[in-house]
Amino acid sequence: MGEDLFRLTAHEAARLLARREVSSLELTRAVLERAQQADARLNAFVTLTRELALEQARQADERLARGDDVTPLTGVPAAIKDVICTQGVRTTCGSRMLENFIPPYDATVIVRLKRAGLVMVGKTNMDEFAMGSSGENSYFGPTRNPWDESRVPGGSSSGSAAAVAADACLYALGSDTGGSIRQPAALCGIVGLKPTYGRVSRYGLVAFASSLDQIGPMTKDVTDAALVLQVIAGHDPNDSTSAPVEVPDYAAALVPDVKGLRIGVPREYMGEGVEEGVRQAVTAAIQRLAELGARVDWEASLPSTPYALACYYIIAPSEASANLARYDGVKYGYSYTEGASMWENMERTRQFGFGAEVKRRIMLGTYALSAGYYDAYYLKAQRVRTLIRREFEAAFQRYDVLVTPVSPTPAFRLGEKIEDPLQMYLSDVFTIPVNIAGLPAISVPCGFSQGLPVGLQVIGRPFDEATVLRVAYAYEQASDWHRRRPPP
Repeated sequence: MGEDLFRLTAHEAARLLARREVSSLELTRAVLERAQQADARLNAFVTLTRELALEQARQADERLARGDDVTPLTGVPAAIKDVICTQGVRTTCGSRMLENFIPPYDATVIVRLKRAGLVMVGKTNMDEFAMGSSGENSYFGPTRNPWDESRVPGGSSSGSAAAVAADACLYALGSDTGGSIRQPAALCGIVGLKPTYGRVSRYGLVAFASSLDQIGPMTKDVTDAALVLQVIAGHDPNDSTSAPVEVPDYAAALVPDVKGLRIGVPREYMGEGVEEGVRQAVTAAIQRLAELGARVDWEASLPSTPYALACYYIIAPSEASANLARYDGVKYGYSYTEGASMWENMERTRQFGFGAEVKRRIMLGTYALSAGYYDAYYLKAQRVRTLIRREFEAAFQRYDVLVTPVSPTPAFRLGEKIEDPLQMYLSDVFTIPVNIAGLPAISVPCGFSQGLPVGLQVIGRPFDEATVLRVAYAYEQASDWHRRRPPP
């Protein structure tokens, strides 16, 4: 069994650890060995934290031996997206700008996971500053998809998705601004949950677009997603956007029963641009939910959906241009010092410190916020955002959840869209509206197209992650897609 320990889900590992049938140290050694092997092929990690993981595993074993203060995640090896601050462990955001940045504090989600018995095997690769849909925009090189190494794993949580799919960790954290948890989860055949905006603290998450960003779990199955969310969710006084809303028992929501639940399928999400294999897999999954007793309406509508992409690519870059203004080479991060003046040094710091996609988005955002264009672009985008949110609110008066594809296509080839930003941005066309409206949504494996995984997206009402998890769990239990693993 020893060499196969890395194949366990988090809840399976928790059961073995609780019974003392395996130690956290054994489990962590097996996962670290697997992570090293997988990383040589996939480039899923920026930093492997071997010594730290082994020390945390020793501490977890002591906790488990005492039997006190134990949670379902105590001693279970995890990976953390490299946009989340980890005290004493470098946090690069996939950028040259923060190549050697070591945070002096932990993000709130890390504090909570450590309290639960975190074992961190490493920090995962990602599109620079979380800006990308393919995992190709990292300063540390692209991540590869474990199902086909010539293809992208999706982005921006590329390393977290690839690491979970390749069994290089038992669960991971990602962040989702426009689909960055759900889209790579779909493309890598794992589960990815984006919680409601405000459900999970953003304190210590390096900001991309502050009104859209949200941290969430990336796991091998829906049960693990519920367990991780249970630990990281909840109000945090350090984050003014964190909602003081009670956290329910997510494990209790995992019942394989959707009888009588009302499911809407927005027709705007099943039309032109959806690859035929994706359409067939998603349609079959929805029909399975109907067979399980859900009441499905195939004629739901969210008419403003076509405007969501344009709305997002004004709001997100505008917020990014404000957030990334702090990288001036003065206090921390990469600094160019050979210039004739302070101003030249600052200019060169940004010229050499940021990659092409980050610079593109900063310029887009700065333009949208500039005098004379603010009303025409940013203000109009915020009005469209309100329309989109109201359409979702109206839909949730009729339906308990909405169900859609996650991505219009399976994983595309590395390099295929890198020169065509618009085609790349279209990869997130079905995930972006959820962030604009601040809703919870999950990606759960639902089939294959061209031999590559396809994800089903379940979208819920604000702070109703429990129903989203229930629908995803019921479907997962009635299928076996989540059991499929990429070739070793």
